[in-house]
Amino acid sequence: MKKSILYISLFVIPVMHLLNSCKSGTTSDYSSLPNDPAIIAEGKSAFSKHCSGCHGVKRDGIGPRLAGITAQVHEDWLRQFIKDPQQLISSGDKHAQELFAQYKVVMPSFPSLKDDELNAIIAFLHTNKASREKVSKDTTAGLKNPLPDPITMSSLTVNLKPVVQFPRTNDAGQLPLTRITKLGSQPNMDNLFINDLFGKLYKLQNNKPVVYLDMAKLRPKFIYQPGLATGLGSFAFHPDFFKNGLLYTTHTEAPGTTKPDFDYSDSIEATVQWVLTEWKVNDPKADTFSAKESRELFRANFVTGIHGVQEITFNPLSKPGDEDYGLLYIGVGDGGSVENDYAFLAHSKDKIWGSILRIDPTGSNSSNGKYGIPKGNPFVQDKESTALKEIYAYGFRNPHRITWTRSGKMLASNIGQANIESVNLIEPGHDYGWPLREGTFVSTELNGNMGKVHSLPADDSINKFTYPVAQFDHDEGLAITGGYEYWGTSVPQLKGKFLFGDIPSGRLFYIDVADIKQGKQATIKEWKITIDGAAHKLKEVCGSDRVDLHFGRDTKGELYVLTKADGRMYKMVSATNQ
Repeated sequence: MKKSILYISLFVIPVMHLLNSCKSGTTSDYSSLPNDPAIIAEGKSAFSKHCSGCHGVKRDGIGPRLAGITAQVHEDWLRQFIKDPQQLISSGDKHAQELFAQYKVVMPSFPSLKDDELNAIIAFLHTNKASREKVSKDTTAGLKNPLPDPITMSSLTVNLKPVVQFPRTNDAGQLPLTRITKLGSQPNMDNLFINDLFGKLYKLQNNKPVVYLDMAKLRPKFIYQPGLATGLGSFAFHPDFFKNGLLYTTHTEAPGTTKPDFDYSDSIEATVQWVLTEWKVNDPKADTFSAKESRELFRANFVTGIHGVQEITFNPLSKPGDEDYGLLYIGVGDGGSVENDYAFLAHSKDKIWGSILRIDPTGSNSSNGKYGIPKGNPFVQDKESTALKEIYAYGFRNPHRITWTRSGKMLASNIGQANIESVNLIEPGHDYGWPLREGTFVSTELNGNMGKVHSLPADDSINKFTYPVAQFDHDEGLAITGGYEYWGTSVPQLKGKFLFGDIPSGRLFYIDVADIKQGKQATIKEWKITIDGAAHKLKEVCGSDRVDLHFGRDTKGELYVLTKADGRMYKMVSATNQ
């Protein structure tokens, strides 16, 4: 249940993983739990909605399988921990403090879980006893520290200037105050736009956020639950926006809202549907949004609320007449399918999950007739008739940010499972390995402990996987965020650098663009910040151990930092490198 309500997937500690570490304490008989089959079925549904993004019952995921958990911890302690882990830690509870010391990240609290829903979830878990059989044949320990060399601190210090405080959109009475995740701009204009997953797309006017688009009003079936990056996921203005008025968005709706274009067996429950929409804006120059019409390009079912469609973007380097001009790139995560025992949904050229798509949004030769398949896509001529022609590259867990270097290299930041975060140099048709690989390591058997990785075999070249050009492991950070090459002029010390970071901790990293080469590993370095000249860490200024860090770049190439926890945005305005 670790990531289920308000925080995006991948980086909050698994509740039950922590609980499994807690072997002491008196277990209760859980006799007060309901045993009505209807209530247990409701608990299963709630578990799927809130918990399955990180946990399986019979299979390990980001967190371990949960069968048998009620035999390990006391019912009251379990309830308290799920409701408010921070309070339990602050109270001096020995076991909660041990867990925090081990994992160094506080799980979000669940104040919005009603007692009946919490009872139903625990009742469902109580029906799943631990099996005495080994789930996996994999009995090896795995690599304890896949990348033992620590990231070193560079001499680079960047001064940030506060730009704007976004209005609080989280009404649950807890952090994060907002769910701002992406900064973008209209083509060839200085206008900046920032989305909040709760459904607002803001336009900055005189450094003040003004609601440009409200998805909840435009789409009554829009939902932002269960959190985990669900909601208004991404947006992109067509490069000819001021001529054609086309704006693209992704958002989530409830499962079963309508028939999806991309689906799987109805025996597998869906938690959300992701929808890609084209909007025909009435007046592209207007400060507020109104649309003549809209078209749904496609929708897809997702097993859980994590790893959805968090990125859509156009290549900013393409010009009219180029093959890439007007083609939309779409980062599609695996939807939590792998850790929920549906690994066959990922790493497949005939399924969209875990891939980067490239489509012509104004075309019509797709299977549903609502968008086009570019003739230059790598599998258009594939002899395998089942290969999806939309796929540009595949084998990702969550390619949540896509960008380009000035020299034309396409990069994707991929959020990993339990070990490796990576930057990948994208080439058409290439296989980036997940879930058979995590970074430059072998993932364990898919029906086993997904937390393990192993060294590559000596004959690995026969597998033809494409590996990251930069990576860090989870003793450095838990979830890679974004990344942009600096294209501006205000901070010359950033020239030639690709800047990125770690979402939860707010640590800041860079690699030299000159070191980005397929088959090589670029050295990652850390950098520091000042805010208005005073030295700070982002954790300090946002008042939370979980920063929720994101990056943005404007049309002039200048870079920005977003911190979701406190809803602030900063601009990089100067730097020293000595």
